[in-house]
This record gives sequence, structure tokens and C-alpha cells, in this order.
Amino acid sequence: MSDVSNNEPDATSGTRRSRLYLRAQINGVPLKTILATVFVIVVVYFSFQVLYRLRAVLLLMLVGAFIALLLNPIVVFLQHWKLPRRGAAVLVVTIAAILVFVGLSVAFGYPLVNSMTHLANALPTYVHNAEHNKGWIGHLLTRYHVQTWLQRNSSKLVSLANGLSKPALALGKGAATLLVALVTIFAFVTLLLLEGPKIRRAGLAMMLPKNRVWVSKVGAQVSRAALGYMLGNFLTSLIAGFVVFITLFTLNVPFAILFAIWVALVDFIPQIGGALAGIPTVLFALVHSVTAGVITAIVFVVYSLIENHVLNPIIMSRTVKINPLSVFIAILVGAEIGSWVGGIFGGFVGVLLAVPSAATIHVLFREIWNSTASPPGVIQDISNKTDPFSAE
Repeated sequence: MSDVSNNEPDATSGTRRSRLYLRAQINGVPLKTILATVFVIVVVYFSFQVLYRLRAVLLLMLVGAFIALLLNPIVVFLQHWKLPRRGAAVLVVTIAAILVFVGLSVAFGYPLVNSMTHLANALPTYVHNAEHNKGWIGHLLTRYHVQTWLQRNSSKLVSLANGLSKPALALGKGAATLLVALVTIFAFVTLLLLEGPKIRRAGLAMMLPKNRVWVSKVGAQVSRAALGYMLGNFLTSLIAGFVVFITLFTLNVPFAILFAIWVALVDFIPQIGGALAGIPTVLFALVHSVTAGVITAIVFVVYSLIENHVLNPIIMSRTVKINPLSVFIAILVGAEIGSWVGGIFGGFVGVLLAVPSAATIHVLFREIWNSTASPPGVIQDISNKTDPFSAE
């Protein structure tokens, strides 16, 4: 009995906790292990709940970190060129980003307003032709008996029109939310560019010298992989913009160069960027003429298939240094995991970060594998000992 008491330091204090531990130890019950296991399970559960609640914020932070990682080489270049102070380099990059964003907004706003004005001016003519069975709209209405369907469902259409205010209000709220998200990402990227070197130095200072060298080397390789991803995606986006420009210019669609720039920018989003860029472009071409709209839609579909299944895997495998199959699988897995975590926006983030994440995993696996490999002399010695035909 004395041995058991000596094994439990708190047993002599006479507290309820010490007596409980002592009784559990006498009965062979691992009470401390059970309590520790329950505590870990509770902490993990509530941690996942908190992370799930904060998933929108975490996704925004991931996008911001990715943008900062892409802009960091520009900041470093400016520091080595004319602006040794990092704050000044970050300020120049920030101002340039704002000017580019405002310039593109103005450049794309003009053709959008122009096309809407053109559509509004041409709408009475479309309605008149439809009522008198003239033009392609009138022929379609007559052929597919759309007018009869409209007369039968006129009351439902009136109710639907009366309820359009709610979706419009939701669209306004969505635009406000998007604006707040853009401002948040912008502020986060700016702060991350400013404080990134300090965070990196603080993290490396807490490591052993050997681990510090290894982490620095792996971090440099991951940065090169991210830069390669940016260059590869930039190349595919340029190709997409060039194809759209040639198509619209050949079809005499106005603002071809602006829509080509729009496609090149939005196509930077892997897999889904082509579809997002193609919808307004095809609609604008359709307003210009039906033939232009149909041809533009066909070009977008064909090019999107070629880009997603041929160009992206091949170019990414050259710039990010991983094989095309890994790139394709990474994009599919990233889209699925992202949509599971955060819906449509999560799927967008998953697709955006899929290839850099795959490159990071590839670099980590390669470095860990190489660091745990046996020296060549040891391998040769083991092979000689296991080879029955080797000389003694």
C-alpha cells in the first residue's frame, strides 16, 4: 500500500482529486489517460467548429497569401533595383496595382455601358420584329410556338416579374460583399508584403541551425514553383486573349482588344476562368450579330477544352516541374475540396491553389526522401552483404 502511495505524489495531500487518482490507480483504471483523451477530443472538435465558422475568412487569407507570394518577386526586384527600403517598394507595387485595377475598370466599363445602350436602343426593333414574325427572333417565336406559351403563362410571368426585386436586392448585397472582400484582401496583401520578411525571420530564429537551412532551401524551391505557376498561367492567359482577339476582330465585333484583355485576365483562374470570361464576351458578340455570337461561343468551347486538357497540364508541367497528370489531378482534387469547404468561392480558391499546393507537396516529399536516404557507401555495403555471389 505504501508503494502505491509513493507512486501518487498527491495522495498525501488528502484532496478529493488525489484520493480519486489513488483509487483509480489501485483499481487499475488509467484515469489520467482517459481524461487526457477526452480533453484532446473536445479540443479537436471545438477547433474544427471554429475553423468551419471562420472558413470564409481563412479562404480570403489563402487568396491574399497567394497574391502576396506572386507579388513578392516584384517587390524584391524593386528593392535590388532602385528602392532598397521594402516599404517604398511595397508602396510602388500597391499604387501600380490600384492604377491597373482602376484603369481596367474604366476600360471595361465603357464597352459594357455602350453595349447596354446599344441593346436598349435596338430592343424596340426586336420587339416589333417579334410581334410581326420578322427577323430571326420572330422566326424562332413562330417556329417553336413561343407566343402561345407566353399567352398561356402570362399570369405566372407577371408574378415572376413582381418578385424580381428580391433577387435584385440580393445582387446589390452580393456586390457590396464582394467590394468588402476585395478591400479586405487588398489590405491583407499589403500588410503581408510589409511584414512577410519579419515573420520569416522570426520563424527561422526559433529553429535549430540545421532545420533553418533546410526550411530556407525548401522555401526557396516552393517560391520558384509558385513563380513558375504564375508564368505558366500567364502564358496560357495570353494565348486565350490572343485567340479571342483574332476571333472578334475577324467577325468585326467592336472592342475586340478590350474583350481580349478581359479574357486574358479572367482566364488566369484555372479550369473555370475560360467559362467566366466567355459568358459576357459571347453575349456581347450575340448582341452585335447572331453569327458572331454563335462562332464566338464555339471558339470558346473548343479552346476551353484544349486549354484545360492539353495546354494547362503541359505548360504547368514545364514551369512548375511536375508531370501533367499530377497537375490535372491536383486541379480536380482542389476544386472538389474547395467546394466542400466553402461552396463556389471555396471551389475557386481550391482550383487557384491546386497547382502551387501540388508543387509544394512534391518539393517537400522530394526533400524529405532525399534527407532520409542512406549514403551511397552504406547502400553499396548492404548490397554486397546481401548479394550471395559477391566476393568475400
